[in-house]
Amino acid sequence: MVDMTEAEVLEAFRNAGAVLTGHFQLTSGRHSDTYVQCARVLEDPALTTRLARALVERIGERQIDLVAAPAVGGLVIGFAVAQALGVRFMFTEREHGSMVFRRAFSIPRGARVLVVEDVVTTGGSVAEVIALVRAAGAEPVAVAALIDRGGPKLFDVELIPLLRLEVESWEPSACGLCAANVPLYSPGSSRLS
Repeated sequence: MVDMTEAEVLEAFRNAGAVLTGHFQLTSGRHSDTYVQCARVLEDPALTTRLARALVERIGERQIDLVAAPAVGGLVIGFAVAQALGVRFMFTEREHGSMVFRRAFSIPRGARVLVVEDVVTTGGSVAEVIALVRAAGAEPVAVAALIDRGGPKLFDVELIPLLRLEVESWEPSACGLCAANVPLYSPGSSRLS
């Protein structure tokens, strides 16, 4: 059996040095004192494959025709999940601030699409991918993620995470770390274009 418990997933992230503490700006724009750097875990191909297979087991019997993921965070785990499922993989990118499918990617009408992301806080990028999937006339079946950081989501599709990690986050105006002049770091990829 490949499935991993939440404790095993958390241990893998901690062993990889992927759970950071400090003052961070998240992709959502919110601030937090904890950041999960999934890239540290995904640099290990064997662990990435194991995590992808565990996600596929959690997905269960749902019929999936292809996997779509937002760049940059969802690229590696999205590809690994697609490989484990034996289906096509495509990704979105930001172009002039909007999420789009480029590189001649085309979702077939009626396709059942699994959206895959590394970490979901509010799910803004995921919501954009879901909107693109629906605009193509396809069906977003579920969202699979390594980590759900908790809190309300900006999408209406079932979220299937490997780990629920309840970590507080705040709007910048309500951030006590900002008020205390703690240096702010933005280790994510949201500002890449």
